[in-house]
Order: sequence, then C-alpha cells, then structure tokens
Amino acid sequence: MEDPVKHTLKRQLRRLATERPYQIVAASAAALAIATTTGALLTTADDAPAGQRTATTVAEMRSDVAASRGEVRDASPSASAAPTTAAPATTAASPAAKANPDLTRKPERPKPPATKVLDYDYEAQNTYYNCGPAATRNALSAAGIDRTQEELGAELGTTEMGTNSAEDTTRVLNAEVKGSPYQTRMFPSAPSPAQMDRLQADVVEAITDGRGVVANVVGDATDTDGGWHSYGGGHYIAVVGYKDNGRTVRIADSANPADPSYWITTIDLANWITSRGYSA
Repeated sequence: MEDPVKHTLKRQLRRLATERPYQIVAASAAALAIATTTGALLTTADDAPAGQRTATTVAEMRSDVAASRGEVRDASPSASAAPTTAAPATTAASPAAKANPDLTRKPERPKPPATKVLDYDYEAQNTYYNCGPAATRNALSAAGIDRTQEELGAELGTTEMGTNSAEDTTRVLNAEVKGSPYQTRMFPSAPSPAQMDRLQADVVEAITDGRGVVANVVGDATDTDGGWHSYGGGHYIAVVGYKDNGRTVRIADSANPADPSYWITTIDLANWITSRGYSA
C-alpha cells in the first residue's frame, strides 16, 4: 500500500503542474523537505521502538543541519551524551593549604637561669698596660677559645698607652667567636635606668650563650663584699657570670691575681662604665 503522505504529495505536484507550472520547482523543494522530515519520522526499521526511531531521526536531522553550516559533529546520541573527561582546571591553593606562619617562626629562647657562672680560665695581665688583652683572653676562655695576651694585644692594637676602646674589644671578640655575636654599647654620660636594664639583659643573654662580656671601666667601684677597686686611668675587666637574674654580676679582674674575682651590682657596674663602653 502506498504511503498516504507520498500519495498526497504526488497529487499536489500533478495539480501544480497543470495549474501553475512556474511554481513546480518551489513546490517540489517544499514537498521534498516535508517528505524527508515526515518520512524520516515514520519510516524506520520494523523492529525499532517508536521512541528510539524518533531519537535517531532527530539526531540525523541535527547532523544534516550541522553539515550544512560547515560544522563537524558526531550525530550519534550515545556520543553526544558521553560525559567529558577533560582534566579539571587547576585552582590556587586555599589559605588553609598555605604554610602556617607560626611554624616558620624561630622558636622562643628558653628562660635563662636565675644564676649562672661560666667555667673560664683566669689569667692575670702580664704587663701594666695589657688589661685589654687579658680581659679579652679571660672572656674568650669561657667559650673554649685559647689565645695569648700577645696575640690578642696585636689584634687589639694595644700599646703602652693601653687599648683604645670597647669598639676594639668587640671587633676582636667577633673575629674569634663564631657568628660575630658581640655588639658595642657606649655610655657617654651617666647611664639612664633604661641603659642599666639593657646592660643587665645583655649580660644575661651573653652568659646564657656561654660568652664572657668585656667592659671598659674608669674610676672607683665597691663590690658586694665591700672591696674597693680604683682605676683612675681606665681598665678592662671580664664579666663571667651573674646571679639574681642579672642584678649582680661576677667580675674576672686581671689587675691583681690575689683578688681575681668578685661580685658587683649591675647598677654599680653601669656607673663604672660611664664615659666608656662594653662588648656583649
């Protein structure tokens, strides 16, 4: 039996041929489009379900349209429905993934002991002007560094006039101690309470690190036992310990081997340094 749609189209074409021949071409094109679309929807394999026939036909129509536009596209329904396998875009790391700044900080220094005295090797000065080399040598011995007064005197530039300033002892100490940890602090005038606190903190830090301090003093001072120490022309001493959290310091004095060490308050030491300086 002839398809009713095709029968109808043929009848219309015959009518157009007899009535309006100039419209045959246009009508043929329109009829062909209708027949192609309708026939494609209705004419399928005998054993294919209606839903599958419709889906297949729609896909073919889309393919034809794409081809007419110059596009290349897979007309297979299964291919068009396949999930993408493209790799996900790389995104910036979240703040939580960044390094914890607390982990990059240097660990806090442990609390220093209330009292500490270094194990040092005392030596008295071998000339009246060698207090600078002797004090520097005694301070270095606490760090396990062995130098002679002659060697250090040459580095310090010591002469019969003595050693110039704490700047020189700082320079030589840093040349001998790894990391150059020493700094010079000068007291041009009577020290302020803040400068006294700084001296106390510097002594505690240096002694805790195993380093002796060298101070350039001038004038008179009295130790905690009442001993009197007078150096009108200036003198160098080594600080080799502290107690009471640094409020009192231990002095290694090279001037008199009969009185090699004593305790003095940090406030008295600060005043003793007036117009001079120290290396810590």
